[in-house]
Amino acid sequence: IKHTGKHMAYKSQYDWFAVSNTYLSNKHKPWIETEYQGIVMENDNTVLLNPPLFALDKDAPLHYAGEICGFRVHNGPGGSGSAQFEAVVLDRSTGEGLVRSKEPLDCESQKEHSFTIQAYDCGEGPDGTNSKKSHKATVHVRVNDVNEFSPVFVERRYEASVSEGRLFDRIVRVEAIDADCSPQYSQICFYDIITPNVPFTIDNDGNIKNTEPLDSKRQRVHSFWVTAFDCGKNRAQADAQVIVTVKPSCKPGWIGWTKRIEYTPGSGSIPLFPNLHLEACEETVWNIQATVELQTGHIGKGCDRDSYSDRSVRRLCGAVRGEVDLLPPPSPATNWTTVLPTLPSSDSSLVFSFNGSTHVAVVPDSVASAVSGDHFTLQLWMRRGGASTQPPANQARGTRKEEETIICSTVKNDDSYSHYSLSVHGCRLSLFYWPDVSATRPVKFLWKLEQVCDSEWHHLSLSVQFPSVTLYVDGVTFDPALIHDNGAIPNPAPQQRLVIGQRCIKMIKCDNEDIYNFVSGYKGLLSGVTVRPGNVEPHSVVECLYACREGLDFGDLETLGSGMNFLVHVNPSQSVLVLEGDDIESFNRAVQQVTYRNSLRFATPGVRPLKLTTSLRCFSEESCLSLIQLEGYLVVLQPDAPQISLSGVGPHLARPAAEFEGPQGVPLFPELRIVCSLSHAVNTAAQGMEGGALMSDAVAHTLDGCEVQPLGEELNPEREELLVDMEALKERGLDIINTTAYIAITGAESISVYEDVLRSIRYRLAKGSARFERRFRLSCSEMNGRYTSNELTLEVNFLHSLDSLYHPSHLLASQQQFLHPSHHTGELSGHTLPNPHRNSVVPGAATVIIMVCVGFLVVMVILGVFRIRSIHRRSEGARGGGKEGSSQWDDSALNIIVNPMEV
Repeated sequence: IKHTGKHMAYKSQYDWFAVSNTYLSNKHKPWIETEYQGIVMENDNTVLLNPPLFALDKDAPLHYAGEICGFRVHNGPGGSGSAQFEAVVLDRSTGEGLVRSKEPLDCESQKEHSFTIQAYDCGEGPDGTNSKKSHKATVHVRVNDVNEFSPVFVERRYEASVSEGRLFDRIVRVEAIDADCSPQYSQICFYDIITPNVPFTIDNDGNIKNTEPLDSKRQRVHSFWVTAFDCGKNRAQADAQVIVTVKPSCKPGWIGWTKRIEYTPGSGSIPLFPNLHLEACEETVWNIQATVELQTGHIGKGCDRDSYSDRSVRRLCGAVRGEVDLLPPPSPATNWTTVLPTLPSSDSSLVFSFNGSTHVAVVPDSVASAVSGDHFTLQLWMRRGGASTQPPANQARGTRKEEETIICSTVKNDDSYSHYSLSVHGCRLSLFYWPDVSATRPVKFLWKLEQVCDSEWHHLSLSVQFPSVTLYVDGVTFDPALIHDNGAIPNPAPQQRLVIGQRCIKMIKCDNEDIYNFVSGYKGLLSGVTVRPGNVEPHSVVECLYACREGLDFGDLETLGSGMNFLVHVNPSQSVLVLEGDDIESFNRAVQQVTYRNSLRFATPGVRPLKLTTSLRCFSEESCLSLIQLEGYLVVLQPDAPQISLSGVGPHLARPAAEFEGPQGVPLFPELRIVCSLSHAVNTAAQGMEGGALMSDAVAHTLDGCEVQPLGEELNPEREELLVDMEALKERGLDIINTTAYIAITGAESISVYEDVLRSIRYRLAKGSARFERRFRLSCSEMNGRYTSNELTLEVNFLHSLDSLYHPSHLLASQQQFLHPSHHTGELSGHTLPNPHRNSVVPGAATVIIMVCVGFLVVMVILGVFRIRSIHRRSEGARGGGKEGSSQWDDSALNIIVNPMEV
């Protein structure tokens, strides 16, 4: 009071105390919590804080200094606290406050807000002088969501296609979303199908599946509606439509398979499966493997090959000459194969059967000595088990333990004997080789091969160039396992011996004669067993000898596109083709590229079974597809048979006998022409003609044999012979068999070569052995006798002079009464006579006798006719009173000449 200079009167002491406290100084700052957590609803602006907002001041209960006049809101990290929120004082004395939003909050826009708040007191007086502030406290406000939005489907319409007859784990999935910000109201709690009586169900994730197998015939399209609910039980604003189309049942497998495929010889390569494609029924696969198998084991020796003889094929393939045929066709000169049974073969080759006991071929020493040395090539065709023997069903491959010897040979070299034996033992092929039977131990070469125990035809080529040995099986090289055998194996006897089908063991010696025993017999078929001494055959020649002319092939890989992971594998015989890929579309294009080819102009007709085996690998191994094996057959049609025509040789060849008796004889076929043509049907309907016609096209062919055979009795070597230019045959690589019964020229060569050789064949007679006639027959063939020509018959007439034939003069005179110069010309038309003067030469005696007899018979018939008519007229004259007596037949001057040769 003294300070203010005012004089006041107070009613009591309390009033004085109050006035004095009001003007006391503001010593303390307000105090609030350091952090607050707040919640506000989207539809409210009051923020509920935890803990509640209270500001305390130690100056209380002083008036003004101990009271809270307000709160200030400061921007938080987002910079928007003061703009959106405010704080008000509810009670100045208690410091209670309230935080509220200035405008409605949107949880979907911003879920959380952060700002700071600060309290300040009322200072030292009503004007707030010397007001103090508290520290700043952080306020975190979370906006609580209100279920204000309903679910909305992503699509208004869902469509799917399924195959009939199956239950699916999921056909289609529908999806709805909710715009609310909280998990409680933004999540879709469940879906529901609102269309009644439909065979579908839906789960809480929106997956729709069928409750029963669907039938496209009963109902092809199913349409129904679904709705969605969020967790606040708000239903979707608009329902969604689901359309399920039922497809006819999808059967996984190959579509477009043709069971019968026809092949016309000469067509080259044809696609086997042009319309084939794989249907996986929407199954996801990551690997596809298909195996195409063409069964040609029944066609010849495993497949269709050149139908020429083995010797001709070796010549066509360029093999070095000098091979020795160890199993030649049985003949008097090659009698060691007569004891072996033979079997028919579709490729015209000779097949010998061995039973393992009694069937054995002992090659003569004269033949065996030609294949001495340690450099040679052994080639053969083999088939284990015989013609029709198959391994038992309960017997696995390779269980046969008996050793079977194919060939066993001991040959004499310069001053020693070498020995080798080729044997099969189960599925193993072994070659024992002794360089010197008296000084060294054998070396064993061993191969483990499935080909020697599968009862199929296989070609083996064994090239020995000791110590190197090379084996080709079906044209493929196989390396041996080398074994130096030091076991108790007895050395072969140092004596030349070559045995096929068994192994020869010397037992005892009786009366200065060796007694042998045959063991380890071979059971199966052999063909084309040859040995050629000297350098080994090149690989290209071996491939040519084995090469199949038919098989499976594959087109262009570039048509499949780049970047495709694809594999194609074909076995050496081209009977098995394997395709492997990972994409169905490219795999379908690849399958359509598989072709069958047959390069033979005259392919072997018949049926070739065909198989297609498919394996799939899926991402889901449990539900991966399993495809059945498809079976069909390829039919090779009968080829157009070639027509081999022999012409240019007349039916008669007349020459003076002296020419036949000359040193060169007379050519039998000097103007021979050989023409090969193919006759095929042509369509004449397009030309307005009815029916069909045949058209013949001349083509270039290769003959492999011609034969000249005398008809009647065989040639008499002492009086007649057929001359052939042997040097020309050798130069052209042709073989000849010249006997008294026939001449056979064999070997694959062109038509022009055979024409030159046949034109040079001459017929020669010995002096004084001329006869009146001799007939010959000529024929040719190709494909080892599969196609033959026409048979050309030639009659050879030997012209003799009359003086040399008939010496009695009366006989010659009587013949000249019936023969005139014109008759000679008519009988010998078409032949060139050396002296065409009258009476220089005459036809044979048989021709003269026939002409005389026929002339006499004609005269007698004419006289008989006139005699009968005369008798008839006489009888008529007697009945008529003798009116025509002057016209009766007068036979008083009739003379009958009797042929003196009639006797």
